[in-house]
Amino acid sequence: MSVFGAFDVSATGLTAQQLRMDTISENLANINTTRDGKGNVYKRKMVVFEEKAYPTFKETLGLAGQYIGKGVKVTRIVEDPSEGALVYDPSHPDANEDGYVMYPNVNTVTEMTNMIDATRAYEANVTMLNASKSMATRALSIGQ
Repeated sequence: MSVFGAFDVSATGLTAQQLRMDTISENLANINTTRDGKGNVYKRKMVVFEEKAYPTFKETLGLAGQYIGKGVKVTRIVEDPSEGALVYDPSHPDANEDGYVMYPNVNTVTEMTNMIDATRAYEANVTMLNASKSMATRALSIGQ
């Protein structure tokens, strides 16, 4: 694998984790949003990753023993289909006829755990980028 390939792989990981952090932040910001612009309760969003340029079986056999990955990409952002919590609050403007309000299906503990995971993955990609940069710099200084 070339040095630039290592940079590319790390860059895709950084970009994907940044989008994941943005999505988690959106979930946390809307934890009490009982009505969006369309009148619906906010649904928790999740990021789906996939290997970038997944090789075919023939390509995998031809590249056996070599590096074949090209990084990661975000394929889509999906809504969590689970239901939110019903809370009794008859004074709330979005309460139903029985006095219950449907809140989003966002759990603070889950989102904070996902945020820590995304932060650690981002840090790992930065460490890999710095290590690749250091190796490239040392390789350039061999002839001096």
